[in-house]
Amino acid sequence: MKQVISTENRPIKMWLDEIEENALIQAKNMANLPFVHKHVALMPDAHMGYGMPIGGVLATKGVIIPNAVGVDIGCGMCAMRTSIGDADSDTLKSIMSQIRKLIPVGFNWHKEAQDEKYMPNMDVLPAIVERHIIKAQKQIGSLGGGNHFIEIQHGSDGYIWVMIHSGSRNLGNQVAQFYNKKAKALNERWHASVPASYDLAFLPIETDEAHAYMKEMNYCVDFAFANRRLMMERVQHAFQSVMKGEVEFDELINIAHNYAAWENHFGENVLVHRKGATRARLGELGIIPGSQGTKSYIVEGLGNPESFESCSHGAGRVMGRKQAQRELDLNTEIKRLDDKGIIHGIRHNKDLDEAAGATRILIP
Repeated sequence: MKQVISTENRPIKMWLDEIEENALIQAKNMANLPFVHKHVALMPDAHMGYGMPIGGVLATKGVIIPNAVGVDIGCGMCAMRTSIGDADSDTLKSIMSQIRKLIPVGFNWHKEAQDEKYMPNMDVLPAIVERHIIKAQKQIGSLGGGNHFIEIQHGSDGYIWVMIHSGSRNLGNQVAQFYNKKAKALNERWHASVPASYDLAFLPIETDEAHAYMKEMNYCVDFAFANRRLMMERVQHAFQSVMKGEVEFDELINIAHNYAAWENHFGENVLVHRKGATRARLGELGIIPGSQGTKSYIVEGLGNPESFESCSHGAGRVMGRKQAQRELDLNTEIKRLDDKGIIHGIRHNKDLDEAAGATRILIP
């Protein structure tokens, strides 16, 4: 822990030296909520989000907050080690070319619905999920845009790894938007003490709306995992196609970093909201990706109670996406990657939103 802010109703415990002003304002809003358990925790990659900073951890008593989970419910990471020790640039480019043929990226998705066997199994689908399930069947096994990525990496253990960052696509967004609007309307009707300006509308856990949101959220978490798992399966097909079957794969490592779950902390059962934060129980494996141009890490949890057994989920940002496109120099960012021998997809200014220069470098 780097510092503690004690000016609000609850302490804000921070694992970073500096934080942007708007993210700090959001953290202070959280610290003044009437149902906060113990304190608010901010991870090293904390930056401004909607209502709650990305990189924030919030434990609550008796309520769940849709905006403290976020719009990409279940977003997370998966990684898998291959049996390959090295590969030349032409081979890697061929594998990436095959991956692009198998996995839609950005706003694209499959033209046909994918086999139902890839979807999470649930006898009765929650209402919002059911409303969008046909589209979800076409989106499963697709990457999405923003900071989502598929990378082939060379590990410090001497093996090539595959790492994927993706979430629940449009499904999670639809669930998040619906229940945040529902919570805002109910809070207004109840004359709730939480100011609407906080954008942290809540649902008391005993209400039908909270029960419904939990079911929808958990389905989206499962869907996001299924999405990453299917993409990883198709990445394996790409490797096998190019390497003529001469490659094996280890067990999949998977973590989510946008969700809420019942946990016991400081002797009480509470709902822990992690928004851009990774659970890090003692001995638990996790994944912290770097920016383009910096290393990613497979980590092992320390079970720190002060962070609600959590750690960062990535490199964090020092500027917004539009700001990065305006202010970063395209040639400088390309040279940064080329000099390290990194095969990348930065070609135009619009690609600078996720360039290394837009992120906080956590580890050299």
